[in-house]
Amino acid sequence: MGTALAEAFIEAGHETTVWNRSAEKAAPLVAKGASHATRLVDALTASPLVIACLTTYEATLAALEPAAAALAGRTLVTLNSGAPSGARGMADWAVGHGARFLDGAVKNVPGAVGKPDTLLYYAGDRATFDAYEETLKVLGGDTVHLGTEPDLAALYEMAVGSTLLPALMGFFQGAALLQARGLEVGSMVRYEVKWLEMIASILPTLAQEIDSGDYTRPASTVGLFDAAAEYDQDMAEEGGIDVSWLAPMNDLVRRAVAEGHRDHSISALVEMLRKPAA
Repeated sequence: MGTALAEAFIEAGHETTVWNRSAEKAAPLVAKGASHATRLVDALTASPLVIACLTTYEATLAALEPAAAALAGRTLVTLNSGAPSGARGMADWAVGHGARFLDGAVKNVPGAVGKPDTLLYYAGDRATFDAYEETLKVLGGDTVHLGTEPDLAALYEMAVGSTLLPALMGFFQGAALLQARGLEVGSMVRYEVKWLEMIASILPTLAQEIDSGDYTRPASTVGLFDAAAEYDQDMAEEGGIDVSWLAPMNDLVRRAVAEGHRDHSISALVEMLRKPAA
């Protein structure tokens, strides 16, 4: 991802200085026109805008700490993973060293960086975002400022990102079922895309139900999902696959039925998430 970000700035004509903990990884970017700082302090002082893309807030802090004094008067933008608490700590650390701070997230794969519809969202000081908005749009045309609280990007990153693995696991389960019948996984992609488009289309309704707390006008009920769960084992035996990953979700559905949500919208499961099982 860091390489993709740097390439986008280079291709847009911005003077770009790169630094990596593994210096050899900078070579391809230098070949494309970037300047290579062999010392971290030189990278930080090369521009008023510093983009840090590491795995976690802890990794970012560990990498930047030796040259933290060089951040004074500059803007630090972090694009890494982590909890909202990590973003708040990062903000305090950056401001404490005299820097302006924005935390952000790239909501796409590296290959999408720089495209007009690629989403990135940021949180932190609005004036700082406004000052660099056009520069940051180089990384993706759908660039959003979520608010001044520095942990909002991390919060939305966790909230939105929580959809990814369950959705992929569902796809992988389907892939295993098809392969058990000697069919190619690619044969279901078109239908899977249609299914995901349908899911996307009902999200506004589900969100409205959750925000209002009214689950009484369901398109799909908790009871329907509860009834379908009994077929999981049949599917496992027929396909020779492991479906144990479904057990916690089915347990949430059973708890919802037990608490009187059988005829309510499936969105009522959020109430179970607010009340973890003992």
